[in-house]
Amino acid sequence: MADEIELKLELADAAADRFKASGLAPGDPAVAQQVSIYFDTPDRHLRKAGLSLRIRRSGTGRIQTVKADGASAAGLFARSEWEQPVADDTPLLDYSTPVHALLGEAADAIAPAFEVRIDRQSWDVVEGDARIEMVLDRGEAVAGERRAAICEIELELKSGDPAGLFALARRIDAVAPVRIGVLSKSERGYRLADPAAGAFKAEPPALAADMTAAGAFKQIVGSCIRQFRLNEALLLATREAGALHQARVALRRLRSALSIFAPMIGDEGAAFNSELRWLAGLLGEARDLDVLLVRAGEGALHDRIAPARETAYDATLDALASPRARALLLDLVEWTARGDWSGERGGDRPARAFAVAALDRFRRKVKRKGRNLADADDEARHEARKSVKKLRYAAEFFAPLFDRQVERRRHGRFVTALEALQDRLGLLNDLATAPALIESLGITDETDVAALLARGKRKRLIADAADAYDDLVDTKRFWR
Repeated sequence: MADEIELKLELADAAADRFKASGLAPGDPAVAQQVSIYFDTPDRHLRKAGLSLRIRRSGTGRIQTVKADGASAAGLFARSEWEQPVADDTPLLDYSTPVHALLGEAADAIAPAFEVRIDRQSWDVVEGDARIEMVLDRGEAVAGERRAAICEIELELKSGDPAGLFALARRIDAVAPVRIGVLSKSERGYRLADPAAGAFKAEPPALAADMTAAGAFKQIVGSCIRQFRLNEALLLATREAGALHQARVALRRLRSALSIFAPMIGDEGAAFNSELRWLAGLLGEARDLDVLLVRAGEGALHDRIAPARETAYDATLDALASPRARALLLDLVEWTARGDWSGERGGDRPARAFAVAALDRFRRKVKRKGRNLADADDEARHEARKSVKKLRYAAEFFAPLFDRQVERRRHGRFVTALEALQDRLGLLNDLATAPALIESLGITDETDVAALLARGKRKRLIADAADAYDDLVDTKRFWR
């Protein structure tokens, strides 16, 4: 059993050609052709247990590998694996791996699920004091009649400072644009073998009861980056409104994480927050037009707004493809991977104790800013909404740390109350910002303006928001 630390980078096929021609790869590579068969049960028991099982054929040899998902943070993986040679393409499911222990009798239903076919080139690279294996994989995942191309570079640290991984990644990006990779090859295969996935919603971060505050922060940031990258890829490929919305949610969650952990990370998150605000702002402009289009319904008004939406999407996709956006994600991954917030900064404090203090802090802000919502102006309600979002994200981030039955029940009720208040404040914010957007589009017809503003709903929404605030204040805290 061995541990890996690697940085995964995705790139286009043409960019891979530029990388090979750049001279960054020292000398002739080691070359291998690999065919990997991945196995699971029809009900995906292995995947649900956090395991992958493959048999890889390279040349005349076959190696069976079982990998267990471990702590990972957006492209930087640390995971355990079990390897052994096998005679053919039939898995060896004895007690030398964790498969039987986790699956029991379900292990008898394991069968091929998909294949991954790769042409691999690898080099040994020295970057600073780091020795790195640099691998270029090009190929495809195949599940039945469905196929998906794979083109990625993996940088695996063999020895030395992990900073070398990121320094090398930046040198590669300078000649061949790359993005942080968050999908393993097994995940790519499952996405083909299973029903097509749409926009990717947030997953609970992998927090454990014995985790430190610093460890929790790294997991939370990694979860947010994963959500962003999966939706970014879908957005770039399809211009889907749901993907844009979830990518924007991921950036908001990232910014909230920086606020939640501000007592630990201090001012270090400020530069990232500024860049995340820039990127989220661009996505927000496109999202506002999506909301307006839904409100317009089908017809001439919708058709008049649609071109502005396409222009906003063009600007968003251009920004996502920019060196600035790519550098932001790479810098953020490095900072969280290498950050040390121990000692007086409180990073070695138990994560649960940190969570209790953070949840108390943000609940107090919501109580203070949410008072008198019925009489508040739009700006005050917007400030209350931002506090509600941060409390909701904190509640979702820290949920795995409060896993007793009574805590889970209270968590469900608390988050439901938060969602109700956030939704109503969000609708009010849409109505408050719509006039300026409508004016910028040159829409002046009173009938059209009235349809887009939905003025008749405003008073009802304000009353509903005040009621939702009262319900939230009366809801028991799950962390106390």
